[in-house]
Amino acid sequence: MIQYILECIAFQLVFLFIYDFFLKRETFFQWNRVYLLGTHVLSLILPWIKIEAFKTETQAFSGYSEFLWNMGQSEVTINPEADGHFTISWQEGIFWAGVLLAAIWFGFKLWRLYKLRSVGRVSYFKDFTQILVPKSHIAFSFFKSIFLGEKIVGREYDSVVSHELVHIRQWHTLDLLFFEVMRIVSWFNPLVYVYQQRITELHEFIADAHVSKSERSTHYEMLLSQMFEVQHISFVNPFFKSSLIKKRIVMLQKSKSKRVRQLKYLVLVPLVLGMLFYTSCESEPDSKENLNSTSLKGKTVPYSTIEQVPIFPGCENAEDKRACFNEKIQLHISKNFNYPKEALKQGLEGRVSVIFTIASDGNIVDIKKRGPHPLLEAEVERIISRLPQMEPGKFEGKAVNVPYSIPVVFKLDGTSAKGIKSKDEGQSDIVSFAEVDEIPVFSGCEDAEDKRACFNEKIMRHISKYFRYPEEAQQKGIEGHVSTLFTISKNGSIENIELRGPDKLLEDEVERILKRLPTMTPGKNNGEVVSVAYSIPVNFKLQ
Repeated sequence: MIQYILECIAFQLVFLFIYDFFLKRETFFQWNRVYLLGTHVLSLILPWIKIEAFKTETQAFSGYSEFLWNMGQSEVTINPEADGHFTISWQEGIFWAGVLLAAIWFGFKLWRLYKLRSVGRVSYFKDFTQILVPKSHIAFSFFKSIFLGEKIVGREYDSVVSHELVHIRQWHTLDLLFFEVMRIVSWFNPLVYVYQQRITELHEFIADAHVSKSERSTHYEMLLSQMFEVQHISFVNPFFKSSLIKKRIVMLQKSKSKRVRQLKYLVLVPLVLGMLFYTSCESEPDSKENLNSTSLKGKTVPYSTIEQVPIFPGCENAEDKRACFNEKIQLHISKNFNYPKEALKQGLEGRVSVIFTIASDGNIVDIKKRGPHPLLEAEVERIISRLPQMEPGKFEGKAVNVPYSIPVVFKLDGTSAKGIKSKDEGQSDIVSFAEVDEIPVFSGCEDAEDKRACFNEKIMRHISKYFRYPEEAQQKGIEGHVSTLFTISKNGSIENIELRGPDKLLEDEVERILKRLPTMTPGKNNGEVVSVAYSIPVNFKLQ
């Protein structure tokens, strides 16, 4: 979210720079109005847009060993019944406190308008409602109401009303209220205030241009001779505002800009394309290479092969630190979850697969998640980001980065569900690949010194050998990760294939490959033959 905010502010800064140095002095007032409103909205949308053609990754296919997506861990099921407390981070607290104060200030300004109306004399006309305020020189409009001081008389009155009617007919109040809402939502962004100031002065130029066509001399005289009071309310169109009078006089004296100068607006095309290129070329942390990116200093070693696992606070003296680590992770998730209220309303449930890294300094980084809905994914990310700092894992005596993953299941009925359901409903002895005593033996690995490494290598070779990118998926430009989870049963056959990917075409291709896996020697746990759950994500990338 912080990156999104920074990108929005950066885009707004560029758009305002273009406006101030290239467009502000032109008399294309309506075009400038569209520019200011449009570019602000664009700055909010552009960070979310990813153009596939601009992406830099061109890998055709990549598969990842099971220990990089260690889905065999015992899953955690979280249910709405356990939601008994409300939690909020200090950053969220500051944000919402700012929103509340900005909303209160907005309400105060509305109250000031109400007070002015209550002390004024209200008269209704065909095109507007006039509120005449006693002992005052104020002049501004708000929607179809024109607030006028009773000291404004004669030709001055007619000119002011004509000016304010332009604001009313062109709904300038809506522009200002839009930026007022933006000031509440993004109170921390100084550029919102700049945008509102620019649109305010532009409204005055527009109204002056309309009125001066018929009352040019009168308009000049008023602007030169009057420096009246005004109510400082940011979402109204004040007629007499001293900081604007000089600019308005200068703009009234300007000759109409030549139409050829409208070509300046074409600068938006390469500018927006450049922004789209920037947002689309951001690297996605999906691959093994990205786990070893600059955000992670040092070597990365899989959790299943690490010599000394990361030590969770409280596991320092545990006899089996690996088992203690797994248990503490599950307890943390169960303790800190908060079933999203909106997810409850929509009846959302399902499994969110999450992988994260315990960095060489013990901090949690590089959180990735995939689930049935963004609401559930966001909740899992919130929980994982609250994990405490740990003593890092070690390999060859040095602190290293350790990837770890665990599936989290959201269930509305309050019941627990196993990640793998056997065809034999009575069979419950399914053990994850990472925890089984004796892993299944892939054909050709019988005499291997490290059967686990041999198994992973054989799986990778099998997928690479039989992989075929579906032609229809290529034509449609479909790519992405397909997460797979399957069981090597007690008789060594492949069962219970579960898939989740961006499209059924890719899922079907992965299922076809997995069904061609040979029968293996089944795994054993505590001396007994068991079914073993194994997972591997397969990444489809178009060249």
